[in-house]
Order: sequence, then structure tokens, then C-alpha cells
Amino acid sequence: MQLRFLGTGTSAGIPIIACDCSVCTSSDPRDNRTRTSAVIEFTDPTGQERVILIDASPDFRQQVLREGIKRIDAILITHNHVDHVWGLDEVRRFNEIQGEAIEVWADEHTHGSLRRVYQHIFEPEKNIQRSFIAKLTPKELRAGQTIELFGMKITPMTLMHGKQAILGFRFESETVVDSSALLPLAYCTDVVEIPEASREHLAGTKTLVLDALRHRPHATHFTVAQALEEAKRIGASRTFFVHMTHDLGHAATNRDLPDGVVLAHDGLIVGDRADS
Repeated sequence: MQLRFLGTGTSAGIPIIACDCSVCTSSDPRDNRTRTSAVIEFTDPTGQERVILIDASPDFRQQVLREGIKRIDAILITHNHVDHVWGLDEVRRFNEIQGEAIEVWADEHTHGSLRRVYQHIFEPEKNIQRSFIAKLTPKELRAGQTIELFGMKITPMTLMHGKQAILGFRFESETVVDSSALLPLAYCTDVVEIPEASREHLAGTKTLVLDALRHRPHATHFTVAQALEEAKRIGASRTFFVHMTHDLGHAATNRDLPDGVVLAHDGLIVGDRADS
């Protein structure tokens, strides 16, 4: 089993358009950040390889081509913002390869937004003509209610993205092959506050993915200092920061982080084997 970071950047991506700062012009490939997204890749109890996508960013096509992703078995959506859902149309290629619809799991608010934005997918009978579209099956998530996909138990939890309640996810399993070093895993992007009711889902986490936008305060994202405070409180064995803006150079920021905490980067793979 492994966690693969498809993208680790903020909504503008890095480099940011028309910016000549040291991070946007950096020669370090880890400073090139597409919009934040990830996949959980594992072998289910029947021996079938599975890939669960977390968010479909506007860079989804570029990300899966870069990483050589060959299938998507299910999609989890944290919230309805453009940088997390505007790649959904590209899922159609995986429908074609796999010959079946793909379940997309989100809360009620997000599904309402997806139906408006992607009417051609969710209400294909209204299309003027038949065309090459994604085939997605909407499935509703409720915070605190665990679902099971291919032997993976997934519990959505409420996170506050400013004034908006969104979802983070806890992953755990007793049957997935080679998952002991990674699970339980908590994925918490785009968060500035963790409600107390959600903290039970973070208990015992081994691997934590956490929002850390920049050093300066922001209304809807953790700063690096806030993320470090939360990481210490949660106490995961390893913490990976995501959704960084161009204020944070990869190498320079990592030098100042404590043991067990690092900035993730696009293409980073975390699992039982050595990280790469």
C-alpha cells in the first residue's frame, strides 16, 4: 500500500502566473507544485489492485500522465472549490478503460455544486447530443459515518475551511495488504480549525497529511506554525504538509521543520518501502 501525492500546491499552483520570486523560478523540481490531490494505492483482500483518488484538481490530467496512473476505482471529494474538483471531467478516460461508472463520494453540499457545474455528466439526458463524458455515480458522505471501499475503512470528518465545513478523511484497514506502516492515515487539507468532535478520528494516526499554506496568517488555511502545533497535538509518526503557496521554498522550509514533519512534494510516494 502507498500514498502518492499528485499535487501539493495552493489554488494558484507553483509557479504562480507572472511571478519571478525565488520559489517560482526555482530549479528544484520539488518547488513545482500542481494543485493539491493524492491517491491511495493498495491491493484489496481479493488480490485486485485498487486506486482511490482524493480530489480531482484542474491539473488532474497532467498529474496522472506524470505518475502513470492506470486506473481509478473511487473518488473522494473534500469540498467543492475549483482547485479540488475541476479535473473530474478527465475521469472519463478511466471509465473507458475500466468499462464501468466510478463512484464519487462527497457531502450533500458538494454534490449539489457538482451537479450544477457538471450537468452534462449528472444529467446526460439534457445533453443536445451524445458525447464522450465521464460516468460518475454520486454517493453521499456524512461526517463520522464510516464507509468501506475494497477493504479500506474510510471515515469522513468535519474540518473548518474558514467559515465552510469541509471533509477530511481517516483511512484504516485490517485486511489491506502491506498497510501496517501507513495506517491509520488522516488526510486533512484546506483546514484552519479542527472541531473537537473530529479529533477522535485523528487519534492513533500514524500518517498525517495536513494543510500548511505559508507563515503569514490566513483566514482559511493553517500557517506553518499552526500546522506544527496541530501535528504535535495529533502525534502521528509522520506528518506531511500540503497546499503550500510560493512563500515556502521546499529545501529551506524543510530545514527548519522538526523530525517527523516534512513538506510533501508532487510525486512523493509514502508507504512500507522507502519514501521516494
